[in-house]
Amino acid sequence: MVSKCTETTGILLTFRGGAVGGLENRLMTVGEQGKEMREQNTLSGLWAVFTSIFAAGAAFAGEGIENLETVGKPTPGGTGFQPAGTELARDVQWLDGMINVIIVAIVVFVVILLTIVAIRYNRRANPEPARFTHHTPIEVAWTVVPIIILMFIGALSLPVLFKQQTIPEADVTIKVTGNQWYWSYEYVDYDFGFDSFLLERDQLEEYGYNPDEYLLATDTAVVIPVGKTIVMQVTASDVIHSWTIPAFGVKQDGVPGRLAELWFTAEREGVYFGQCSELCGKDHAYMPITVKVVSEEAYRKWLDGAIEEYAGTPRNVIVASNN
Repeated sequence: MVSKCTETTGILLTFRGGAVGGLENRLMTVGEQGKEMREQNTLSGLWAVFTSIFAAGAAFAGEGIENLETVGKPTPGGTGFQPAGTELARDVQWLDGMINVIIVAIVVFVVILLTIVAIRYNRRANPEPARFTHHTPIEVAWTVVPIIILMFIGALSLPVLFKQQTIPEADVTIKVTGNQWYWSYEYVDYDFGFDSFLLERDQLEEYGYNPDEYLLATDTAVVIPVGKTIVMQVTASDVIHSWTIPAFGVKQDGVPGRLAELWFTAEREGVYFGQCSELCGKDHAYMPITVKVVSEEAYRKWLDGAIEEYAGTPRNVIVASNN
């Protein structure tokens, strides 16, 4: 009897022990699953936050600056200048046209002289050539006339050069640094910056560019307001690069350890392209420049978004500090 009770008690204890152990195992499994679910939920939440931030960044990047007309870019078979987007570009293009007129006039004059000499003084028409060696009026003329032409060109070109090199007070100051092989931009007044890289062919449509703008379009663009004075501070981090926008009439080498400046005032909204114009290594052809000129309102919206995205100094803080 005692043995049976003992045996029964042992069985019950064994059963209870197994049940408790199984319950503990189940509780541990449930706890681990809950922990894993909490971790997954946390990761999902973090990913959602990251995605929303990224989406917000993409939204601010396109807000007010999409669907712009492409104004300054090379065209197939083009031989002339891109449409002038600044006063500096108009001056340079006018100066080029004026000098071309002078060059054509000189070429026509020389061709006429050569034709006259070939017809009038060939061996058949003039079998006995003259023996003189000097002609003072002609020698004075071919010395003085070129001097007058050069002085005329200089009098018109030096004001254009001085206008380019005299840096006015800036409404927007942007520091641009050339790297092998991309550009870095810093909006100095608001303490934020970003890098600008070439877009691949399969990325052009996603960013709103045309297929023929490959090697011209970048993932991030310089955004500036129309009608405002922009001062670019140009330098480089490794070798010499050159920041150039043909439609703006500006070009400035960026030299490591030095800070050069150029300025322009864009007169027309749109997208303008440029490229590094200084041989800087094997990927020299793959560091384009994209500038978007927008309205003052669109620029302020973009600027506020960029300040938030890149942790810059808010505009109201800048205004308060200036006061």
